[in-house]
Amino acid sequence: MSITHLLPGRLGFGTAPLGNMFRAIPDEEAAATVAAAWDQGIRYFDTAPFYGAGLSEIRLGDVLAQHPRDDYVLSTKVGRVVLDETEDPAARDLGEKGGLFEHGRPNKMVNDYTADATLRSIEDSLKRLRTDRLDIVWVHDVAQDFYGDEWLAAYESARTGAFRVLTRLREEGVIKAWGLGVNRVEPLELTLDLDEPRPDAFLLAGRYTLLDHDRALQRLLPAAAGHDVDLVVGGPYSSGILAGGAHFEYQKAPAEIVTKVERIKALAQQHSIGIKAAALQFALAHPATAAAIPGATRPSRIAEDLAALDEKIPAAFWTALREEKLISPDAPAPTA
Repeated sequence: MSITHLLPGRLGFGTAPLGNMFRAIPDEEAAATVAAAWDQGIRYFDTAPFYGAGLSEIRLGDVLAQHPRDDYVLSTKVGRVVLDETEDPAARDLGEKGGLFEHGRPNKMVNDYTADATLRSIEDSLKRLRTDRLDIVWVHDVAQDFYGDEWLAAYESARTGAFRVLTRLREEGVIKAWGLGVNRVEPLELTLDLDEPRPDAFLLAGRYTLLDHDRALQRLLPAAAGHDVDLVVGGPYSSGILAGGAHFEYQKAPAEIVTKVERIKALAQQHSIGIKAAALQFALAHPATAAAIPGATRPSRIAEDLAALDEKIPAAFWTALREEKLISPDAPAPTA
């Protein structure tokens, strides 16, 4: 029930930004970024139909089609079906993530976690990605941030639909693993409490970072480790605020988050390290974490991520963060 044997390394590439998240990215820039990831050794790529209404999958597939399929690991998501009819991307109801992909394709997206929709979503993703198979499939966003008080209804639809279909596809060898890809810990905790079906891993975005990790530490990560369910950390830079950006939780960062980041930056400067290195290595330090998948829209960001992964961070820095109550005393720190 683990995916560590599938993953080619601890650093992958999250392609949400390639769906024109926050800004319209030229095709050439997107292609160059994926090519830079490949050229620098990244071999795990994650995407989703949601990212720009299929735009991220199309852009990723155009580059990966140039390489042997056995040379990389690919994951995408189910839960949203992209239609041929169009709509205004800026007017979509995305719960707490309003306007996130307003620069994406105008194709209408329908939320649907049923068995039939899951199979259709996979078939459509294979076409956009120009491949004959997927390695990992995540059930996308069955959580409060998209569905509010109705999230349990969406979850139940996924449990009786997508979960069962993906379990069957795994048993048949069509896919190698499946799990949930969400921005909240509660759906993952609920899934671990089920007798069946059993996922292989979870993709958790934004909930195990320098800025937000207490809830995941309390129950989710120990429980996941106990069930041999791995964690892939999405959004290790908290939507960019830990990498020099201005966004947190996909929106403009509030004042209290900006202040906290400035305090972490100050300590990082005192110890002569980069805050990106601290953020990335923190996310990977927990024994339940199998990989992290930061996103990028510029080729130079890939080299920065790889450098951040290898940067030496003194133990005194982590001690200082604990003393300043900037990280939980229970959070594992990277070892030098």
